[in-house]
Amino acid sequence: MTTPLLAAPRAATLALLLASFSTLAVAGTGGRVTTSFDPGWRFQKAEVKGAEQPAFSDAKWRSLAVPHDWSIEGPYDQANPTGRGGGYLPAGIGWYRKQFALPASEAKRRVRIEFDGVMANSDVWINGHHLGKRPYGYSSFSYDLTGHLKFGKGQTNVIAVRADNEVQPASRYYTGAGIYRHVRLVSTEAVHFGEGGVFVSASDAGADSATMRIQSDVASKAAATGEYTLQVVIYDPSGKVVQTAETRQTVAAGQSAEFVQNVTVASPQRWSLEQPQLYRAVSTLRSGSTVLDEQTTRFGIRDIKFDAASGFWLNGVNLKIKGVCLHHDAGALGAAVPLDAWRRRFELLREAGVNAIRTAHNPVAPEFLDLADQMGFLVLDESFDTWNEAKPNGEQGYNRFFTKWWEADTRAMVIRDRNHPSIVLYSVGNEIHDNLNNPEGFQKYKRQQDLVHELDPSRPVTMALFRPHLSKVYENGFVETMDIVGQNYRENELVAAHKANPKRKVIGTENGHTLAAWLAMRDNAFIAGQFLWVGFDYLGENDWPATTYDQGLFDRAGNWKPRGFQRQSWWSAKPMVRVVRKQDNGGAGAWVANWTPSDFGTYDDAKIEVYSNAEEVELFLNGNSLGAKTKPANDSARNWDVTFAPGTLRAVARNGGKEVAADELKSAGAPSRIVLTTNRAELTPDFDSAAYVTAQVVDANGVVNPNVNTAITFTVAGPGTLAGVDNGSNTSHEPYQTNKCKVAQGQCIAIVKASAAGAGITLKASAPGLADGSVSIASAAPAADAKR
Repeated sequence: MTTPLLAAPRAATLALLLASFSTLAVAGTGGRVTTSFDPGWRFQKAEVKGAEQPAFSDAKWRSLAVPHDWSIEGPYDQANPTGRGGGYLPAGIGWYRKQFALPASEAKRRVRIEFDGVMANSDVWINGHHLGKRPYGYSSFSYDLTGHLKFGKGQTNVIAVRADNEVQPASRYYTGAGIYRHVRLVSTEAVHFGEGGVFVSASDAGADSATMRIQSDVASKAAATGEYTLQVVIYDPSGKVVQTAETRQTVAAGQSAEFVQNVTVASPQRWSLEQPQLYRAVSTLRSGSTVLDEQTTRFGIRDIKFDAASGFWLNGVNLKIKGVCLHHDAGALGAAVPLDAWRRRFELLREAGVNAIRTAHNPVAPEFLDLADQMGFLVLDESFDTWNEAKPNGEQGYNRFFTKWWEADTRAMVIRDRNHPSIVLYSVGNEIHDNLNNPEGFQKYKRQQDLVHELDPSRPVTMALFRPHLSKVYENGFVETMDIVGQNYRENELVAAHKANPKRKVIGTENGHTLAAWLAMRDNAFIAGQFLWVGFDYLGENDWPATTYDQGLFDRAGNWKPRGFQRQSWWSAKPMVRVVRKQDNGGAGAWVANWTPSDFGTYDDAKIEVYSNAEEVELFLNGNSLGAKTKPANDSARNWDVTFAPGTLRAVARNGGKEVAADELKSAGAPSRIVLTTNRAELTPDFDSAAYVTAQVVDANGVVNPNVNTAITFTVAGPGTLAGVDNGSNTSHEPYQTNKCKVAQGQCIAIVKASAAGAGITLKASAPGLADGSVSIASAAPAADAKR
């Protein structure tokens, strides 16, 4: 993405005078000023007549900062109109209002407000003037406030936002509700970088040199035609200047112009999964010596190729895309997700061997893609779940708006996302139910693919095909119009389709967790990769009393599932071994990773599975060997039938006779105490900083007891708050924004945020009959150069 920076010597500060009132103070001359507009909002969850008018009194409304998702606040109710798609969480209408002041010096400048996403059907007003409506809650958008603002001492501006989620069911999966992503206020000179920003792409990205094309959109709202100079300085990942370019061009009054510059970077440090190197292009627009605008564009230099015979290539290396699909919620946090929540999830996915993410089935928050760039994940960037035809349990969704809005929403996604090196493929639809066996269906796809190519010629386009044997897309020529043939499930059909026409480039866009699905990719070089459904359990798409789709590698709270261990054995290069057993006697029940049956007296026949990528695994019970087994050629699990005895079940993995990994399960005794652990030792008081604290109920020896269902009460001391609690259970109807949580499988999580810097935060956990647990987390000021 193109991230605006402050152009020295101008600076912006946002000082909160009241809970819902702020003043923007500006110093210096020239350049762009970007100010976070997240704090200082008032909110009301109801339809409110006249709330768009400046004189309306919102004094009794709730004070809060955005991002904010009011649907996740609950309560769960089977009667909620969102139904199974929305996880039975509330719908309705919510209003947001914010007051702010601007100094007189801003009166001759252009001022815009930028929303990264508002769910959904948003209307925005400034000082009572209606700026526009945006139905699609996943799209980023902005409005020009110029001409509708008041400036100077004593002058107050009011921005009002109405988010309408009343018409349901609007989605097959949880969407959230409200201003759930970041908001910014941007002030520029009359001549500035326009909607297209700065787009950096490589026509050649070899190891010796890379030819870069820098395309800049310059918009003029000036009264007269002028000549302007655009200077671009490219910095390598260490901050060293490696190339510069300067172009002078005339821009007509009231028009936009495209500046194009070509430069060569010698011996580029190419972006890869192992070394995700990022460059910066600092673009400065001047009139004479006066700085008009400045933007910094982060980008990566890499070479990607999809080949019909051998699949995917990155920088000349043939590799499999080992991906997962992710929805945009984060369990207890709903749709308003701090970046640290995604960082934790990405780290877990990487440990499982995952190297790619499909943004199912919509544009994600821009910082999600920033993180993928930084951590070295490949991304399939997807636009829509529906075109014109509705889908069950989401009949009132985007299908109502596709015809009018598809072009604007596609344009918004591609222009915003096209600088991200992580993105290697675009998708314009998931399991589309529109007829693809007629000219109209062909045309719908072609229009979208052509628009993506126009905006970003550097990447191919696909869509996730739905039941090709019914839609006839392999027979009617439809797939021959696609850059890459993407298909959901039915891996044998995809293999057959490629064999029928070996020129087809193919990828699994959505796949199950079965061994057969994995072998279809492993054993066929032409399949570029797969995206599992899903990486993490997500809210919605299940039937009451369940509220969460539960086929992830990890549950909603981030706990490993047995299928996650198995996937790790297939996809991770690091030696690993994990042991699971059937929960109930004789092979009944679910797979669980513990050695503590609910009834020791009736459990004697334990069915064991061991997942490992090692050559040999030996299993021990209480120190006695139960035999060793070699790795099956088809990557299936290794199984044992074990007569249960309390104690320790241990698996040892070996390569070449040498131990490379081990795992053990121990029988737990009576619950004794609570143990807290945190994934973050330090927090900063900003939205994107969050610590996940795991609470486990253990016996006297520290072994987790999975059969406890006690409720834990959390207490925070110091400058911290609880953002949510969760146990990962897909049938739990407990609220998330509370300080109590019933454990599942002996544990739960609490998500902690800092409210101020400089003092320590202590989280305490207590429950009847158990010794308390506590953990300390430091709170520090954000780094001076920290970015959202």
